[in-house]
Amino acid sequence: MENYTGIIMMVAMLAVMYFLMIRPESKRKKQEEKMRSELVVGDVIQTIGGVVGTICAIKDTSVVIETGADRVRIEFVKDAVAGKRSSAAEANTAK
Repeated sequence: MENYTGIIMMVAMLAVMYFLMIRPESKRKKQEEKMRSELVVGDVIQTIGGVVGTICAIKDTSVVIETGADRVRIEFVKDAVAGKRSSAAEANTAK
């Protein structure tokens, strides 16, 4: 039985590592992919660089957003979208 103690401890450590590190990370990635696939024109998003804007066009692998009052349009890869804030209508009523 003493010979198996080390193996049992190693398997237990790997299981703990899986449930504390690997599983939550993969779950978060799935949620981000779902959020990016559900983007629609009019959503207010924030990029990983901190740029906030309203989506005005969606392409296969990129989104075009409009930022600020000067209506500058910038194209970003979908993977650069960090999160969705709210729709433009909700943002205007909040002001």
